[in-house]
Amino acid sequence: QVQLVESGGGLVQPGGSLRLSCAASGNIFSMYDMGWYRQAPGKQRELVARITSARSTNYADSVKGRFTISRDNDRNTTDLQMNSLKPEDTAVYYCNAVHIVWRRTYWGQGTQVTVSS
Repeated sequence: QVQLVESGGGLVQPGGSLRLSCAASGNIFSMYDMGWYRQAPGKQRELVARITSARSTNYADSVKGRFTISRDNDRNTTDLQMNSLKPEDTAVYYCNAVHIVWRRTYWGQGTQVTVSS
């Protein structure tokens, strides 16, 4: 079992920055690929960024060059640095963990990000 708790969401003006953090407890953190997803009202949940256990990363086209995902296996955390935020980035952001062998998936409860002037 893995428990995921997100933090760092909030209200920010367009062009601003936020840093989301996901704290994981439970099984060995390094055995999980970690990701951030988001879901805006009326839309499907979509992948924002992923970082594998080997630290390979990939990003949605809409956030490339603006968002950066990282992980700290000593602290069992995954962060998402979000810069140059746009109103269309407004969504609930969810942390995701997938076991690299068994592919079991876990989700956090989500944190709201609102980009508005």
